[in-house]
Amino acid sequence: MIERQNGSSLRAIGLRLGRSAATVSRELRRCDQAAYNASQAALSYRRRRSRCRPMKRLVAGSRLYQYVHDHLVYRRWSPQQIAAKLRQMPESIRPGLVSHETIYAAIYAQPRGGLKQAMVEALRQAKPTRGPGRKSAAAKTFVPEEPSIKHRPEEIEQRLLPGHWEGDLIKGAFNRSAVGVLVERKTRFVILCRMDGCTAADALEGFSRQIKKLPAFLRESLTYDRGSELACFDALSKRINMNIWFCDPHAPWQRGSNENTNGLLRQFLPKGTDLSIASQTLLNDIARLLNGRPRKTLGWKSPEEAMAEELAKFSSPCVALES
Repeated sequence: MIERQNGSSLRAIGLRLGRSAATVSRELRRCDQAAYNASQAALSYRRRRSRCRPMKRLVAGSRLYQYVHDHLVYRRWSPQQIAAKLRQMPESIRPGLVSHETIYAAIYAQPRGGLKQAMVEALRQAKPTRGPGRKSAAAKTFVPEEPSIKHRPEEIEQRLLPGHWEGDLIKGAFNRSAVGVLVERKTRFVILCRMDGCTAADALEGFSRQIKKLPAFLRESLTYDRGSELACFDALSKRINMNIWFCDPHAPWQRGSNENTNGLLRQFLPKGTDLSIASQTLLNDIARLLNGRPRKTLGWKSPEEAMAEELAKFSSPCVALES
């Protein structure tokens, strides 16, 4: 201010301070008084700066926050599924709009506490921070010679028709219990099968019991990994009247829908859990939750809706997909 009173130009003052003339001009305008006051200018800056910050979308107590919280914690939807569903809702009833990145930011920006812990645990990976995790080594598997996935018809690969499934077991504590997982490739519809154990005979009985409840047009093929639990694949193929194809060794991406579903199931059936106590009724309830979620790959339809459309294309009587 002294230099300004001495008649120095803004450019000359800027050269002495190592700042541009525009910066000096803005600083002088921040003070409403005739004489420049640094404290008053700083206060004016902070006041204007607080007004230009965007309002938080997710504020505790708001309808939008409650909607996101309930669907995340109770219905176990992902942030992306919540954001997509909000965009599809009629404007008259939706509580607001929010992106999935904003939801993630709100979760991880929260201070430590019970609420944050509950929301983090509701996420797919339940990680305390965002980012990739460590990779585990591939397990040794039983490898039948034929049939190989390389001989599988092209229409199965393209997901053109329903009735082609991917299968696997998820193991419980100490690998002493298991649950069978079946995912339909076109609709991503999930069926869970209770198993009495982890042997090939247990897998034969468990998969047969659930697959036989499907209508004939939904029993076309099953793609499986090379796990020893499907050593009785020939007997299973005859029982359920389906072709069975095996993936290449250490190639889980060839059953991508199934691998993704296994990750989702760990929210409900964590590693280290004794899966032998899980009843078929409980497994049906978990499958219903997964099948009711909107999926990006289905144009934000749920697997339930996609499967209903496929069933409607056929004149077959209604068939129960659950026991």
